[in-house]
Amino acid sequence: MYRIVAALVLFGISFGYVEAAVVVYLRDIYDPLRHRLHPDRPPNDLFPLVSIEELKASGPNNVRRLVIEIGREAATMLLLAAIGLACGRNLRQSVAAFFVAFGIWDIFFYIFLNLMIHWPDSLFTWDLLFLLPVPWVGPVLCPILVSLVMIVCGLYTIRHDVGIGLKHWLAIVTGGFVIILAFVWDTRTLAAGAVPTHFPWPIFAAGLLIAILGFLAAARHPESLESRTPRDS
Repeated sequence: MYRIVAALVLFGISFGYVEAAVVVYLRDIYDPLRHRLHPDRPPNDLFPLVSIEELKASGPNNVRRLVIEIGREAATMLLLAAIGLACGRNLRQSVAAFFVAFGIWDIFFYIFLNLMIHWPDSLFTWDLLFLLPVPWVGPVLCPILVSLVMIVCGLYTIRHDVGIGLKHWLAIVTGGFVIILAFVWDTRTLAAGAVPTHFPWPIFAAGLLIAILGFLAAARHPESLESRTPRDS
């Protein structure tokens, strides 16, 4: 277990640095364009988002970079999934390892980004979290809370090999979808050039609570490796 956890921690921290470095390069490319389009906005503000039409008008290279960035985000998720598959003895432990790697990666991404360019200014700074399949937006505090929960639940599952039944998975997945719903709640207005001012905290909190309760219900009845049949393991 300690070797697996050490590998996940080292991977998450180092990958968080790589992600932060990529974002620094992207900001060097797109901040001048954003400043030309919206000169009244603060230098490090990501909003209003640059629209597809504005990207096309600024030159074909910017559209091509957007396509590359979307591909990079997909590859990032696949890479995190790969480390989970490599570290888990079964499906639930692979998912748990993915959660740990993802959580550490995400938290250290913000730590390194703050060290590199002194951003975000606070935990309530708005961030563009993800682009697939639509832009995800929320205060920095939200992905950090999700990451902390993923790390704790993932480590506990790796340590105790928690047996997670179908109803527990349904609760966890449902909670995850509700959290995503909170992140994409205002996607349409933000894509049209609006500046985020309100985050649906009740929806986000409900999703996080549903996922946590689903995991806690599974953790209350742990299955030991010795009690499982070879087929179950």
